[in-house]
Amino acid sequence: MFCWTYWKAIFTPPSTPCKKFHLSFSDKERYEMEDRPDAQKQILIDIAKKLPIFTRAQSGAIRFCDRCQLIKPDRCHHCSVCETCVLKMDHHCPWVNNCVGFSNYKFFLLFLSYSMLYCVFIAASVFQYFLKFWVGELPNDHAKFHVLFLLFVALMFFVSLMFLFGYHCWLVAKNRSTLEAFSAPVFHNGPDRNGFNVGVRKNLIQVFGEDKRLWLFPVFTSQGDGHYFPLRTLCESQNPLLASEGRWGEDGGSDDDSTDGEMEHDPSVTIDIES
Repeated sequence: MFCWTYWKAIFTPPSTPCKKFHLSFSDKERYEMEDRPDAQKQILIDIAKKLPIFTRAQSGAIRFCDRCQLIKPDRCHHCSVCETCVLKMDHHCPWVNNCVGFSNYKFFLLFLSYSMLYCVFIAASVFQYFLKFWVGELPNDHAKFHVLFLLFVALMFFVSLMFLFGYHCWLVAKNRSTLEAFSAPVFHNGPDRNGFNVGVRKNLIQVFGEDKRLWLFPVFTSQGDGHYFPLRTLCESQNPLLASEGRWGEDGGSDDDSTDGEMEHDPSVTIDIES
């Protein structure tokens, strides 16, 4: 299981926004040919109001990635290492040489848990030889150094993994990513660290799925598609994840949405080009 989860964490590609969030060829052409900032802003507002987007930049602006030429979905961030926007990006992990996000966050958590168990197994296996070394019953050769090395390395990694795994368990319980823990997501009413927190049980189900029999296996069971997430301040009928996904079809969805109306008439809406 340790090798399986490590493999999945490494080789599962990070999920990227779908085509609905990318600027179409005509929109991109209009945007690049327009020299007036107000007109460019209006072009992006017209595109954004058709998408299920509830978060903004720290300045209160609509989040736009000039590198990927797309309007970022909620909880999506651009990774400078992977050179792409990643859905529900948590962080770029050098230990797995991959972005940890919506597509492989469950695998990353399982990898941490099975790594801890593996360290416990190694420490327990060599502990009897450590006791023999302590009382002087172990032969005086190079084997005793191997025993000491295995024991202390296993314990050292276990302690490190325990703190890291505990931190991510806390993040899952709060429904936050590492990036959101350091910088709270900004909504229409301002920053809110608990904006996506819908309760511990529902938060766990978002990551691990409803079938508890599959929670301990590195198979993808997370809810949704990474583009929209339940909000604490929205009722079920207003929530794009729980509502019919047909409203966000390729035609751009309905323009009668209350959130769209607020965005269209809100003079404070601005466009922020983020790298």
